[in-house]
Amino acid sequence: VQLQASGGGLVQAGGSLRLSCAASGPIYEINTMGWYRQAPGKKRESVANIGDNIEYADSVKGRFTISRDNTKNVVYLEMNSLNPEDTAVYFCYVQYRVYGTRRWYDAWGQGTQVTVSS
Repeated sequence: VQLQASGGGLVQAGGSLRLSCAASGPIYEINTMGWYRQAPGKKRESVANIGDNIEYADSVKGRFTISRDNTKNVVYLEMNSLNPEDTAVYFCYVQYRVYGTRRWYDAWGQGTQVTVSS
């Protein structure tokens, strides 16, 4: 299973970006999809995830919106009111299983850089 993320870039503070992440491969079922981010010198942190419920990090609540298209196995992250503290590499992930098994697997995307200038 491969994840292809896109949509990162350079934006001024207050601006918006939309990230996309498409999962491909022998996926039978997807449970949770989501986004993490890692800023230089910091640990990777969860930004948002969507499964049976939707959860957001406190730092992005009210500014970011996560959504998914189950027909295309794509997860999106709409980011508004961006500030320099949002600068990081953003990674998407998917929890999935393949046909004939009950085990859930995790797959990660390669990361897409988001840079917010002040």
